[in-house]
Amino acid sequence: MHDIAIQNGRLIDPAQNLDAPRDVAFTDGQVVAVTKSNDTTQANEIIDAQDLLVVPGLIDLHVHVFDAVSHYGIPPDPTCLERGVTTAVDAGSAGAAVWPGFDKFIIEASETRLYAMLNISRIGLVTGAELDPPVGELDDLRHLNVPAAVQCIEENRDKILGIKIRLSDNLAAGGENEMPALLLAREAAEATGLPIMIHSPRSTLGLPAILAEMRSGDILTHCFHAHESGILDGRMKVIPEVRAAIERGVHLDVGHGKGSFSYEVARTALAQEITPDTISTDLHRYNVAGPVFDMATTISKFLHLGMDLNDALSRVTSIPAATIKMQDELGTLNVGAVADATVLRLCEGKREMEDTVGKVETIERWLEPVYVVKDGRVVARHV
Repeated sequence: MHDIAIQNGRLIDPAQNLDAPRDVAFTDGQVVAVTKSNDTTQANEIIDAQDLLVVPGLIDLHVHVFDAVSHYGIPPDPTCLERGVTTAVDAGSAGAAVWPGFDKFIIEASETRLYAMLNISRIGLVTGAELDPPVGELDDLRHLNVPAAVQCIEENRDKILGIKIRLSDNLAAGGENEMPALLLAREAAEATGLPIMIHSPRSTLGLPAILAEMRSGDILTHCFHAHESGILDGRMKVIPEVRAAIERGVHLDVGHGKGSFSYEVARTALAQEITPDTISTDLHRYNVAGPVFDMATTISKFLHLGMDLNDALSRVTSIPAATIKMQDELGTLNVGAVADATVLRLCEGKREMEDTVGKVETIERWLEPVYVVKDGRVVARHV
């Protein structure tokens, strides 16, 4: 007798190149069986996924969930887990000085499976340009202490997956501190063997200079923003340094956010065969009520832009799992993997969705979470 079985659904598991009617069963927090649909599986709880999509638990590589400390912070369980994201990576909300609080009160206290990119600034995102006074985390380089970051990482390698830095003029003393901060982040990354996740909107450095400091496995987030230091030149052509970075293994991540996703930029880049490796939300206090809302909405925007459903789902399951080197455990419903699944409804009709520059487009297909299973237990139902 299994703990849970999901029956009659269309199982899409990009890691297995599988898109077919399948039943999946979970026992003791693991996937224990994937079989052709036959309604005979015995389980303590049965989920009928007729006319629904069954996919591995969604993975969001860019959120901000340091609730009640960072001004960006939102509670992870109602905003991530409840909406289909079983695993999330906080992108630099905490630096070394505040990491113990983030670990104790957020990671350990949340049902969402959480990891983090450690901010190179010890204070993380406790302050910011949105506050009064608008003090950025890179305004004072004394907050950037490489030994402190390295020590924090070495003591928490099971939870910290990389280094995060935000390169924007209004966060770094008008841009003066951007390159020194980037070099310190590079030093910490080299010392720990971990990747850097870099935010580039409104950087004074220009994207070519930023990409020159990026290595294989590093992540350029906000890849489709419409500000300075973006991936397109003045003629809306992808700059050659982007293609060179992709060839040497730099990852492109969406990081939708409040100001970092433009339909025009995304559509133009996709037309030039520049595809993001991962789709992420950059979910935080200033966008959870729109235009981001949740991961399902963000994926839906890429379906609207013409991305194939299976390709889009790979960018929130198998690819991010591989990016964080957990592809055998997460991002798949293969037997032996962690028992995380998201059951989605693919809706059709007409619905308006806005990007971050105020452009509203009418989409005709979108995803909505129906059931969420984490560690072999149903944690959310929208029925």
